[in-house]
Amino acid sequence: MAQKKKKIRIIIILLLFITYFFVAARPVPKETILTPLWLSSLKSESTAEFFNDGRSKTGGFAAKNIPFILGGHFGYVDEEGQFLINRIKQGDIALSEDLWTEYERQPVNIDIIDILGNTALSIEYPGGYPIFLDNRIFIIGSEQNLLSEIDNDGNILWTYEFGAPLTCIDAAAGLVLTGSIDGVVEILDANGRRIYYFEPGGSRYSVILGCVISSNGMRIGIISGINQQRFLLLENFGSNNEYRVVYHEFLGEGYRRPVHLSFIDDDSRLVFERRGGLGCYNILSRQGIFIPLKGEVAVMDNSGGNGILFLISVNAGQRKDLVGIRFPQNRRRLVSGNLRRLFDSRSQDNQQSLEVNDAVFMSASFNSENIYLHRAGSIIIAGGGTSLISFVLEEK
Repeated sequence: MAQKKKKIRIIIILLLFITYFFVAARPVPKETILTPLWLSSLKSESTAEFFNDGRSKTGGFAAKNIPFILGGHFGYVDEEGQFLINRIKQGDIALSEDLWTEYERQPVNIDIIDILGNTALSIEYPGGYPIFLDNRIFIIGSEQNLLSEIDNDGNILWTYEFGAPLTCIDAAAGLVLTGSIDGVVEILDANGRRIYYFEPGGSRYSVILGCVISSNGMRIGIISGINQQRFLLLENFGSNNEYRVVYHEFLGEGYRRPVHLSFIDDDSRLVFERRGGLGCYNILSRQGIFIPLKGEVAVMDNSGGNGILFLISVNAGQRKDLVGIRFPQNRRRLVSGNLRRLFDSRSQDNQQSLEVNDAVFMSASFNSENIYLHRAGSIIIAGGGTSLISFVLEEK
């Protein structure tokens, strides 16, 4: 009888152990690392130096040429570190994925060149300088209060005059978003007609220091004002081009210069530079977070894919930091229904970001006066001085 009870006890203990193993066990977390692929010098005509077999590491990386401006050079580099164009800068540069131009401060003529070196079009007496946005060519007037779109033959399609000099511009989905020094935000349609006008206000000095539009044109992000500075997210709620503020936050004193902000992660997040670090608004969870950083943001990657963003911050002197940030996962499911309704219905004047101190998963310092950063999927290309280095983002 005692032997039977002992066997039952052992079976119970074994069952409890198995239950605990499956319920309480957690997988070993993977470590995110950057593996170097190649290093290319802008001063060398030789091929890239490979750290390993880059071709076996670059699955999913589009075979295209990446535009760059770095260390007195500009041009295009491919995914294997080979330069298609590598020229010394002589004037101001405008680059897109397949077009470039170099021009003087007040050019009499502008030649738009393709990546094969052919002249795609010439613009005579442009009256300003070129800018490439959303596969379109624009001319910003020399006083920065005129904007014209140019067709593929170099002809002016339309011209729009603003009430004050522009401080920022973006384009997507056939729309053009602008901000000006007098604190006005405007949206133009594909024909150059104004379809939206907005003055954020709420600050001692009205000026738009940053603006960005989502790829589908349904959302816009704005950094406005000095003392206090504000971040605003607006969404389109109808067919009448009606954009309304869905989130706004005061950012304190802020900056007196253009501010970095961008839609990333397939437009699911909007990240923006702010004093002391990086702000991020999660459009899915309707939640803002603040990530403290050392120094000021100098450049951010262009995609922020898979919940990871890379940026380069600048510190005292020429010291720079390549920083990797992993955003917290969507927390909406962790908030109870009543609390969520309370969060979503808060007065806009009381909205503020939650501080997250464990989002930075890597930081690497280097010294350079010039910097460059580009990302395409799992591939990151960084530049400093006169060198470009490529990494692949991996989890091990």
